[in-house]
Amino acid sequence: MNNLPNCPKCNSEYTYEDGILLICPECAHEWAVNEAEANGDDEKIVKDANGNVLNDGDTITVIKDLKVKGSSSVLKQGTKVKNIRLVVGDHDIDCKIDGFGAMKLKSEFVKKI
Repeated sequence: MNNLPNCPKCNSEYTYEDGILLICPECAHEWAVNEAEANGDDEKIVKDANGNVLNDGDTITVIKDLKVKGSSSVLKQGTKVKNIRLVVGDHDIDCKIDGFGAMKLKSEFVKKI
């Protein structure tokens, strides 16, 4: 059987290719192959140490003292970080911390306020 995605409109499994389009015979919905790939669930859900879902712009608190790589300073437990930005990678939070500047943090060491 073919490995084509189900119809995004009616979830029918009987889709077929017609040139560069995918077509659903049940609801007559047509869409481009590129749209099917772009609409995939590539978006990663980032959760804090307590399991709360994090979003761009959230305010978080550091839950343990963290050594700052390349520096002798330490990011103290309870440090409040405003307006975070989620990114793809090992360190999944980009932020600016007063007194430290731009930092990347792992979500497992923070909690949402």
